Amino acid sequence: MASLDDLKKRIVSVKSTQKITKAMKMVAAAKLKRAQDSAEKGRPYSEKMNNIILNLSEGISDKENAPKLLSGTGKDQIHLCVVMTSDRGLCGGFNSNIIKKAKSYFSKLSSQSKELKIMTVGSKGNDQLKRVFGNKIIENISFKNSKNANFFDAEKVSKIIIEKFQKEEFDICTIFFNQFKNVITQIPQAQQIIPLKTQTDDKEKSEDNYEFEPDEDEILTNLLPKNISTQIFKAMLENSASEQGARMSAMDNATRNAGEMVDKLTIEYNRSRQAAITKELIEIISGAESL
Repeated sequence: MASLDDLKKRIVSVKSTQKITKAMKMVAAAKLKRAQDSAEKGRPYSEKMNNIILNLSEGISDKENAPKLLSGTGKDQIHLCVVMTSDRGLCGGFNSNIIKKAKSYFSKLSSQSKELKIMTVGSKGNDQLKRVFGNKIIENISFKNSKNANFFDAEKVSKIIIEKFQKEEFDICTIFFNQFKNVITQIPQAQQIIPLKTQTDDKEKSEDNYEFEPDEDEILTNLLPKNISTQIFKAMLENSASEQGARMSAMDNATRNAGEMVDKLTIEYNRSRQAAITKELIEIISGAESL
């Protein structure tokens, strides 16, 4: 059984931890609103850009000479998976859910005898994947010094991916990230960006009819690299909001658990102190009676 001094030290220690987790929860809550607004505002732009590229691609007469970023290499053997996680921990299952989604995709590729290459954006993803897939990781990018997700970081990742594609190092590129739904729920996503896959319904296709100048091929050549940067930036914004939401929820649970632990330790401390006092009284009374 722990001594009174040990119990007292544990109570002080848990209370100190509770203050830290409460402060982290408040910081995450403050950052969440801005990150959520940025993620929600970025969705329509990225979706509309995909729709425009879809209209452009439908207007191309010679599909064989279409830009490679749109049509692909024509093969489906080498897959580059870009796993986007955070650079900081203490955010619940945020990183683990993305890794779980990615590993499920890796298993699917392995069962189909496909070649896998991994690119990690965020140190936490690299830390978890290198234990099993260390020989598959070809690039690790970290933005620890960046306070918020920005387009320049997304463009840096995009340029690396496009360079590797132009060198024919892979055939298909898929990014993994968490889509923000609310503070409690973040949905792991896998989105193929090379060759581009666009998803629009028939109603939207019929409503959006454009006439382009210059030709579709020329516009797509300039627009496709920007679209890849945009999709990566959107994923970063979704990740940023999801990370703050997950951290806020995790720190709230930690603060509540610390409070419960303090209550239990306080009860145990009071019981131990009462038992010590009772024991001393019995010894005093027994000694007095023996005289």
